[in-house]
Amino acid sequence: MSDTTQMLKGILDGCLLAIIKEGEIYGYELAAKLDSYGFRSLSEGTIYPLLLRMQKEGLISATLRKSTAGPKRKYYTLTEKGEQELELFIGRWEQVSSSVDNVLNKKGDMKNGLKRV
Repeated sequence: MSDTTQMLKGILDGCLLAIIKEGEIYGYELAAKLDSYGFRSLSEGTIYPLLLRMQKEGLISATLRKSTAGPKRKYYTLTEKGEQELELFIGRWEQVSSSVDNVLNKKGDMKNGLKRV
C-alpha cells in the first residue's frame, strides 16, 4: 500500500465524495465500499482524517445517529459545495487519466506525428 500512497493523495478525496453522493453513509461503510472498489488495505484511520478535513471545508456534513450495534455512528452526506467539488474532481480526473493513458500507450506521439524510436 505504501507504494501507492502518494498516488492516492488527492484521488481518494474525489472517490469519497463520489461514494457519499450515492447516499448517506458512515465511516465503516465507506471503508468497506472503497475495499469493494479495489482500494485494498485502506484503514478507517486513513479515511477519518480526510472526512474531518472535508467536513471542515464544508464539502460534507455529518449527523450522529443511534446504532443498533453499539455507540452512535456519524453519517456523512454531501453538501452543495461538495457536489461542486465532485464535478471539478471528475473533470480533473478525466484530463489526468487521459493524459496518463496517452503516455503509457504512446498515443501522444501518434497525435503529434512523431515516430516511435
